[in-house]
Amino acid sequence: MDRFEAMRLFVRLVERRSFTAAAADLGLPRSTASEVLRGLEARLGARLLERTTRHVTPTLDGADFYRRCVAILAEVEEAETAMRDARPRGLLRIDAHPLLTRTFILPHLPAFLARYPLLELQIGQGDRLVDLVREGVDCVIRSGEPDDSGMIQRRLGTIAEITVASPAYLAAHGVPATPDALDGHQMVAFVSSRTGDVLPLEFSVVGTLRHIVLPSRVRVNNSDSMADLARLGFGLVQAPRYRFAEDLAAGALVEVLAGFPPSPTPLFALYPQNRQLTLRLRVFLDWIAGIFAQARL
Repeated sequence: MDRFEAMRLFVRLVERRSFTAAAADLGLPRSTASEVLRGLEARLGARLLERTTRHVTPTLDGADFYRRCVAILAEVEEAETAMRDARPRGLLRIDAHPLLTRTFILPHLPAFLARYPLLELQIGQGDRLVDLVREGVDCVIRSGEPDDSGMIQRRLGTIAEITVASPAYLAAHGVPATPDALDGHQMVAFVSSRTGDVLPLEFSVVGTLRHIVLPSRVRVNNSDSMADLARLGFGLVQAPRYRFAEDLAAGALVEVLAGFPPSPTPLFALYPQNRQLTLRLRVFLDWIAGIFAQARL
């Protein structure tokens, strides 16, 4: 293995914190990854990684070498791209919410991959937070204001939010005319994966935002389950309008307090700031920005 390939392996080891995961990412046997790392440390005369039975972490020397490797490999990739036909190629790993993926990304994906035939895409889906560096993800699409200063942010748009409930729930509890009329009502509680707290309902009232937490009999940390519970009549929920478009059209759910909407939620693409913006990521970001610029959010 040449020096550049050894650097690529070392970068992946630091980011994945695992010999097994790093080797799998690069299509290598785990024994080869261990052998290359030993040779790299012997050549440099420094210990680069601390190894335990569960994971590996960089030493001070290893952290410094990692930063230098990232910069060098980015320059190499940019130089190679400039000398080739400048077409994006290779595997791009992204992560986005399942419903957002199905609604906005997948319908346009055939055209995107036809335009870039040398590009491969791995799509992770879930509500949980993703450690981009450690999990080897190139980019995530997330709603809400980012709180990670280690990420570069590209704003894709804003998502309209609404409040809904089932007809059966409203028949039993009444239709509230204002947020002040919510006494006796219930909500389906959504537990934040970031804080572990229940997220309050939010209403715009005369130019200000009011946050209200109602009683709840069921708490969930999955937005699909939250939507299912709303359909079953367990209370009020708030979510992006596009999530409930079919339910509203079919009458399975009813919008309430439309004059007091939650504030729109910003949508961002995030990627690590310590990585060069590769051509494959650049074309994906431009493409996804175009999709959301035309979408009805």
